[in-house]
Formats: sequence, structure tokens, C-alpha cells
Amino acid sequence: MKSRVELNLLVLVTLALLAFGLVMVFSATSGSATVRSGNPTFFLMRQGISAVIGVVGMIALSCLSYRKLRALSPALIGSSLLLLLAVLVMGNVVNGARRWIGFGPFVFQPSELAKLAVAIWAATLLSRRRAPQTLGELARPWGLVIGLFAGLLLLQPDLGTTISLVVMVAGMLLVAGTALRPLVIALTITLAAGALSVWYEPYRRARVFSFLDPWGDPQGAGFQTVQAMIGMGSGGIFGVGLGNGVQKIFYLPESHTDMIFAIIGEELGLVGSVAVIVGFLLFGYAGFRIALACKDPFGKRLAAGLTVLVCGQAALNLSAVMGLAPLTGVPLPLLSYGGTALIVTLLSVGVLLNIARSHDVAEKTVEVPDRSRGDSWTRPASPGDRRSAPAARRARDVGRVAGSRRSASRS
Repeated sequence: MKSRVELNLLVLVTLALLAFGLVMVFSATSGSATVRSGNPTFFLMRQGISAVIGVVGMIALSCLSYRKLRALSPALIGSSLLLLLAVLVMGNVVNGARRWIGFGPFVFQPSELAKLAVAIWAATLLSRRRAPQTLGELARPWGLVIGLFAGLLLLQPDLGTTISLVVMVAGMLLVAGTALRPLVIALTITLAAGALSVWYEPYRRARVFSFLDPWGDPQGAGFQTVQAMIGMGSGGIFGVGLGNGVQKIFYLPESHTDMIFAIIGEELGLVGSVAVIVGFLLFGYAGFRIALACKDPFGKRLAAGLTVLVCGQAALNLSAVMGLAPLTGVPLPLLSYGGTALIVTLLSVGVLLNIARSHDVAEKTVEVPDRSRGDSWTRPASPGDRRSAPAARRARDVGRVAGSRRSASRS
């Protein structure tokens, strides 16, 4: 069955990207980890623990009916808002941003949970009422809820997650059948608001100007973009070899998180870079095929939203590293270092797998061949139909004989 093909493809691509990400995290951090802590596997072990937790969660959610998430939507939205408020008060400050809450050796990023919560909320709302057709319907409740989340995220500040959230919701609204004109107007207003937030924040304004001309300030605002270009350009076709890159040795900031694709381009060249891009294209193909095949409105919109979320973040990250878009701090899903982001991505994949499995079970059929005619036919299996194929054939033969007797009596 087609859904089984997409399910297997999604599992293979996810696990391949996950394993490749662990290898690249070790390659990008082994040197710096040795200098700082004397343990070259420090970052790899932390990422590995997150990967194990994420895979266990993925398997659990793939077995748990996704329809139960609909009832959890209000609780997830409320807890996400509370956590986003809490991080502004008690969050850890890293590089001028307050995005993480620490629990001893563990660090949690509430904005990652917010993405999943908003996806479930949006799918629930779109499955219960028709898609918005006017600007007023988009404003309430969509504009209010997404605006509230965006405002809390920008206070951290976290422009990258805000963009990811808006892109995901826009994709879900488009799939649900929202009228194109009000959606374009709403996105234009959102873009204008985003431009204002960039203009009034000096470091964001510097990032935009450095994107337009990174070589104008190669030692300042454009340093990260310039170093990423140098790393990718020096990789050539096949790269300098896994582990042999030099940009990660205190040249390229955040080489193991937002800029890990530059390390891939340097060490594995064009071949490795294209392989990563193809991996996310296959992920998107499998995810959207699952969404198209799903007959349940909630499952269809949720599958589309989660696919847009993962692939949209990948597109934003790859564009920024290659100099095609400003740097926004969006990690590369399944590859970048970051425990919360990795776990939430794998949980999202688990939901997608359950949607695919639910559709696969629903479309199963029972074959009932009619050998007297030399052909075969199929019919949908009802939940209460537990008859075997021989029993079904006997019932069909009895019905045929009864029909013949009725015809004979009439004649």
C-alpha cells in the first residue's frame, strides 16, 4: 500500500539524518570539547542522550493514536504560554538571549514545545470549523494567538522560531483551503511587523545589512556569513575529508548548531551537501504524501503542519548558511546540536508515523474472489467483519443460490 511506502521512507530518512547528525556533531565539536573539558565526546554524548529520548518518544507516539492529541490541545497551548513567560523571568542568558530554562545539568527550550503545541492547536481548530475566508476571520483567533506567541518569542529574543511558527501556520491554512487574498494580506502585515522588529533591534539590523554585503564588514557583523562561505567553498566536490575541516577550530562561531551545514560542505563537499538537501526533500515528499492520503481532517492538517515545520526550518537554515537569506538562528533539524529541538523533531516524526499507520489500517481490504467467473474483487473491511475469505465465499455462494431460486419461482 502507498501509505506503507511513505511510512518506511520517512523512517529511513529520519534515522539516516539522525545518525549523520551525530557523526557531524562529533566532527564539529571533538576539538573544542577536548580543549575545554578534556573529553572529545562531551557534546556527542549529550546529543546521543537526546537522540535516545527522542527515538523512544517517536516510537511511543507512533503507537499512540494521534486523535488523542486533539483533546490535549488546550493544555498544550496553555502550558506553552506559561513556559514562554517563565523563561523571560527565570531563563538562562546565553549570548544575550534568554531562551532556556535549566534543571541541573539539563536545559530545556520552551520555544521548541511551542511549535508542536501550536501545530496541534491549529489542526484542531481547522478540523472543527471551515478555513478562514476573510481578513476578519484570520484576525480572530488566528492573529491573536499567533501574535501572542510571536510577541513572547521576540522578547527572548528568538526571531528564527517566530518565522518558523508563522511559516508553519501559513502552510496549514493554505492546505485547509483559506482564501489566498486575505492570507497574502495577513502575511504582508506580518512581514511588515517583522521588518519593524528587525529595524528597532540593533543586532538584527546588523544581520540584515551583513547579509546584503557580508564582505563589507568581514571581521564584524559579516564574520559568520563570510566564514561559512569560506568553509563551503573550500570543500570542493568531495570535501577535505570527514574530521579534517579547519573552520570549526575557532573560526566559525556556532559551527555545531546553526552553522553545521557549513562544516558538512567543507568536509564532505558538494556531494555531502546535496545528500543532505535530498534527504530533506524526501522527508517533505513522504510527509506531504501522508497528509494527502489521510482522510481525517485533523490528521491531514496536522501532518501538513509538521512537515512544513521540519522542512521549513531546514530551508531557512540552509538558505542562511549559503548566504541566500539573513541569519536567524534557526537550527538544521536532526543535524544541529540541541537536545530540545532534536527531541521535539523526533516526536513530530512519531505523530506523522501514527497518521500514516492509521490510514494504512483504515484502507485495508478483504479479498473475496468469485472463481465461478474467473475474477476477483475487493471490498472495504468493516471493524466488525472477522470472517475469513473461505467463509465470505460460502456466504456469497449461498446468496447466489437463493437469488436463483427466487428468480425461478417468479418465472
